[in-house]
Amino acid sequence: MSLRILGTGSALPEKRVTNEDLTRLVDTSDEWIVTRTGIRERRVQTSESLTELGAKAALAALENAGAEKESVDLVLCTTVRGDAVTPGQACLIEKQLDLHCPAFDINAACAGFVFALHLCAAYLATGAFRRILVISAESMSSLCDWTDRSTCVLFGDGAAAALLEKGDSLVDIQLLCQPDGGELLYAGAPHGNSPFRLGEEKSPFLYMNGQEVYKFAVHASVDGLRALLEKNGVSPDQVDHYLLHQANYRILEAARTRLRQPREKFPLTLDGCGNTSSSSLPILLDSLNRSGKLKKGQLLAMSAFGAGLSAGTALLRWDKED
Repeated sequence: MSLRILGTGSALPEKRVTNEDLTRLVDTSDEWIVTRTGIRERRVQTSESLTELGAKAALAALENAGAEKESVDLVLCTTVRGDAVTPGQACLIEKQLDLHCPAFDINAACAGFVFALHLCAAYLATGAFRRILVISAESMSSLCDWTDRSTCVLFGDGAAAALLEKGDSLVDIQLLCQPDGGELLYAGAPHGNSPFRLGEEKSPFLYMNGQEVYKFAVHASVDGLRALLEKNGVSPDQVDHYLLHQANYRILEAARTRLRQPREKFPLTLDGCGNTSSSSLPILLDSLNRSGKLKKGQLLAMSAFGAGLSAGTALLRWDKED
């Protein structure tokens, strides 16, 4: 697998929405939210566009890598919903960055960043591209029903980026899809005003069967990590950091206890960011990178899961100088 991470960056909206703020919108409490999710606050877009957040994260990643933006020859964006249906969010961010290379989006829901790493590893191995800028940009606040306490308390907005080039950091990666037809996790799309369309439209708001998604998330994370580690002759104890999708503290704890690992190996941004879909993992990665907790040679295990139902697991060795 051909890939190394040169630099990371992230950007969050200015607006902090605390659990106490949400008690004025829905029947909930700080205690109810914290005990069930681990979330204390999240960032929510007000005047910032997703394009602006994505570009800010991208520039931070380029700066962290010590790279010129002209060295990028592909922009790839993971997103559930961009600022527009078309053009793609990657194209909008590319315009903001004043770049002129191929750009497109992929949507693998919350697992999008791992799916992007898999795609980039293939591109880089063939020599099709030399440097790829992966940007994960998500506006979950635009999908939530803010009268539904079961979902609106979970999500936040944000963007993160990673600059990639060919290298030997990626040990292995695997992807999974367990198709559910949108029965467990779904957000509808507008269908316009065609007079010929038959049938009822589904609600555009995000719907989630929390109990069933929880079961899938725990099994996909634990089984995926165990399988990947065993395949590569690595014991769970040899992993320095487990970077799991920041969806719910209970999911993270269930995975941690099944793998019999200490809490310090499972870093969090969940408490301050909520679930930011595909940008969750790269936001966490950037937080660790900038805090100096990542050391060259350390082994990182990543796992993410989301609508589809999709999941991705990756094992990589950190190859960036401190």
